[in-house]
Order: sequence, then structure tokens, then C-alpha cells
Amino acid sequence: MRILVVGGGGREHALCWAISASSLCENLYCAPGNAGISKIAECIDIQANNIKEIVRFSLESSIDFVVIGPEVSLVLGLVDELEKLGIKAFGPTAGAAKLEGSKGFMKDLCIKYNIPTAAYERFYDGESAKKYIKEKGAPIVVKEDGLAAGKGVTIAASIEEALVAVENIINNNSRLSPNGLVVEEFLMGQELSYFVLVDGTNTLPLAGAQDHKKVGDKDTGPNTGGMGAYSPAPILTDELESKIMENIILPTVKGMAQEGTPFKGVLYAGLMLTSEGPKLLEYNVRFGDPECQVLMMRLRSDILPALLATNQGTLDNFSLRWSQEAALTIVMAAKGYPGKYETGERIVGLESIKTDEALIFHAATKSKNGQFFSNGGRVLNICSTGKEIKNAQKKAYGAIKKIGWKGGFYRSDIGWRAINQS
Repeated sequence: MRILVVGGGGREHALCWAISASSLCENLYCAPGNAGISKIAECIDIQANNIKEIVRFSLESSIDFVVIGPEVSLVLGLVDELEKLGIKAFGPTAGAAKLEGSKGFMKDLCIKYNIPTAAYERFYDGESAKKYIKEKGAPIVVKEDGLAAGKGVTIAASIEEALVAVENIINNNSRLSPNGLVVEEFLMGQELSYFVLVDGTNTLPLAGAQDHKKVGDKDTGPNTGGMGAYSPAPILTDELESKIMENIILPTVKGMAQEGTPFKGVLYAGLMLTSEGPKLLEYNVRFGDPECQVLMMRLRSDILPALLATNQGTLDNFSLRWSQEAALTIVMAAKGYPGKYETGERIVGLESIKTDEALIFHAATKSKNGQFFSNGGRVLNICSTGKEIKNAQKKAYGAIKKIGWKGGFYRSDIGWRAINQS
């Protein structure tokens, strides 16, 4: 098969790495890809949000199957446009992608189908939102109702911080209307990332993972797209997984079908494990980044047949094998991220890291004359496996010390929660 992966981050590098190992894959392309991906796939200079050009390339290059990584491509309707031409794709239609594209849509769906989530209100003007915040008090959560690359959520510890968040959304987001913003109650507990393949009707749970959203050690600082992750998540027991499937995932799949927008693709539930049970924080309609990296490291089955079965509606008799080992990834980012940062800085030492120490998934790199340079905020993923999380952590931090990049930084405590629990 001729496969095209859309995207150019660490998630897409991990997907390309897994797909390239499939006996079904004859030719692998990635648009736009990055310097690391170029080692295993032919990179095509088309941005992930350029729907027209991706469709044109897929048609002219006789692509058999398109695997879509970023949420923006899905929300913009790439699957819809490919399907019009008879090209198979992994991912939801634009209608189903609203689960991530609009937090308000997701919250309304939860209420309609009795899916546990935080109490909330939707607003379309700043003054009404501010009045509600003053009435409810803090802590409180303010969410931009649109795509924000994982950085559109403010967990406000004070009313003043929440009011500033409202102002920032209004001032920085021309899409405020009609999407507006969501203000919701603050939930106490531990977060969990839960992934399920869905073919419109049937579901296939994947391994659990936990992310580190905050930019700084001890979970301090602003939210990011993710500074590291690990799998499995020790807190995900069989009993908890049953509750998640029964109370959250299955009602969502049924509800989306009843709404006329059946979901196909990977459903990524961001959950808060509260004293009242698991509650849905948000849905993403694609693999997490960097959770995808640790999932692909642990997967022992061929990923491509599973993705094809998701598209074809045949997941009911499908299963996947997973390694019993743990996987952990550390994100190396440019100083200043998630704010302003520099690009074009040289990175050395990657070739000194052996594959039994770590795999390096590139998230935002470019190459020139055989040398690597930074090309974004989150730049590298250093991924290791081990018998337990602490073993994988030790290997990953040992490997990252071999990398030379003056403008780079990383958290020093990825995996702390799992290690404490075990």
C-alpha cells in the first residue's frame, strides 16, 4: 500500500516509525514531515492545514490510505474531501471532529447523553463570562472554545486570573464568535489519558497513558502541548477502565451516531479521576502528542491493519498485543516555550545515542548539510522502555544528557507520579 501520514511532529514521527514496519506498507510519505521523519519516509512540502494540496497529492500519487495526525486537518474536513474522491483515511469527518474543535459542542453532548463532566456555562461575550466567574469564585477553569494547540485552557487560582484569561481569549481570538468560550468548575483529582479506536460503532481500547501538561517541574507554570508522558498508567485498573468505557466512551460513541456524525478514528479522552469517579475534561479526536510516542513504543501488533479496520468498520473482531514493559518519553523544547522562543539553533549528539538506550522522535527539526536544527517549540522526544517506569526514566534521562543544544530545556521529573504510586 501507498501510505501518506499528514503532520510533522513527534506524534507523526512515531506513527511513521510504526507504519514503516508493516508488511502492508510499500511506500510511505509524510506531509510535511521533519528531519527525523525524512529518514524513514519521503517528506512532501505541504503543510497539514493545506487541505487542497494534500488532496491533490493523494490523488496524483495514487495514495491508498491517509493517516491524519493533527487535529486542525480533521476539523478543516480533510477526511471529507478525501472520501469524496474514494481515498480511504484514518480519522473523523469534520462533523465528528467537532468533539475537539468545539469544547462547547463536547460539553453539550455530555449533558444530552448523561456523560459525567464538570459543570459549565458557555459564553459569547466577555462581560457575561466575567459576571459568572465573579459569582462562582475560584478556582475555576476558562477554556477557549476552539483549537489552541493544547494551550487554550486556564486553570485560574483566583478570580483575577480568570478575568485575565477571558480578556486574553477575547483579544487574541478572532474566532470568539460564534464559538465563544466555556467556563467550568474546577475538578480535583488525577488526570488520565485514555485512547480508544472507534469505527463508528465498535470500539477497541488501547493502552492507558499519562501526560505532563505543565511546563515546569512539580507541575508548575503554564499548560503546554505536553512535556512528557508514560505508559502504562498504574492508576488505570481493570475496574476503572470498565467505568470509563461504560459511563463515558460508549455513551459518546452512541451519541455521536445518533447525532448523525458517527465517529471513526482514535478517540482520546482527557479524564479527571475524582472522588465521585472519572469525569470527562475534554475529547481529542487524534492521537495525543506525546502519548502516541509511548503507545507506539509498547505496541507489538502491526498498527496498519488496526487503522484500516477503524476506517472499514471491522473492529468488532480485532485485538492488539502490547508489551508488558513500560515506555516513557521526555520532550526537549526551546527555551521560552510555550511563549516566545528561538528557532534555527544547532543540535548535536543525537548520533551518539544507541537504540537500546532511547529512540529519538523528532517533533520540530530541520536538517542542513547533515546537521540538525531546531524548528519549533517542542523539538525532540527522547523515548525509552524498561521493566518499570523508573527503569525507562533512568534510560531516557541518561540519553538526553548526550544531546547538545544550548537553547533547549526539559523537565527533570517526567514519570514522578507513576514512580511514587508504585
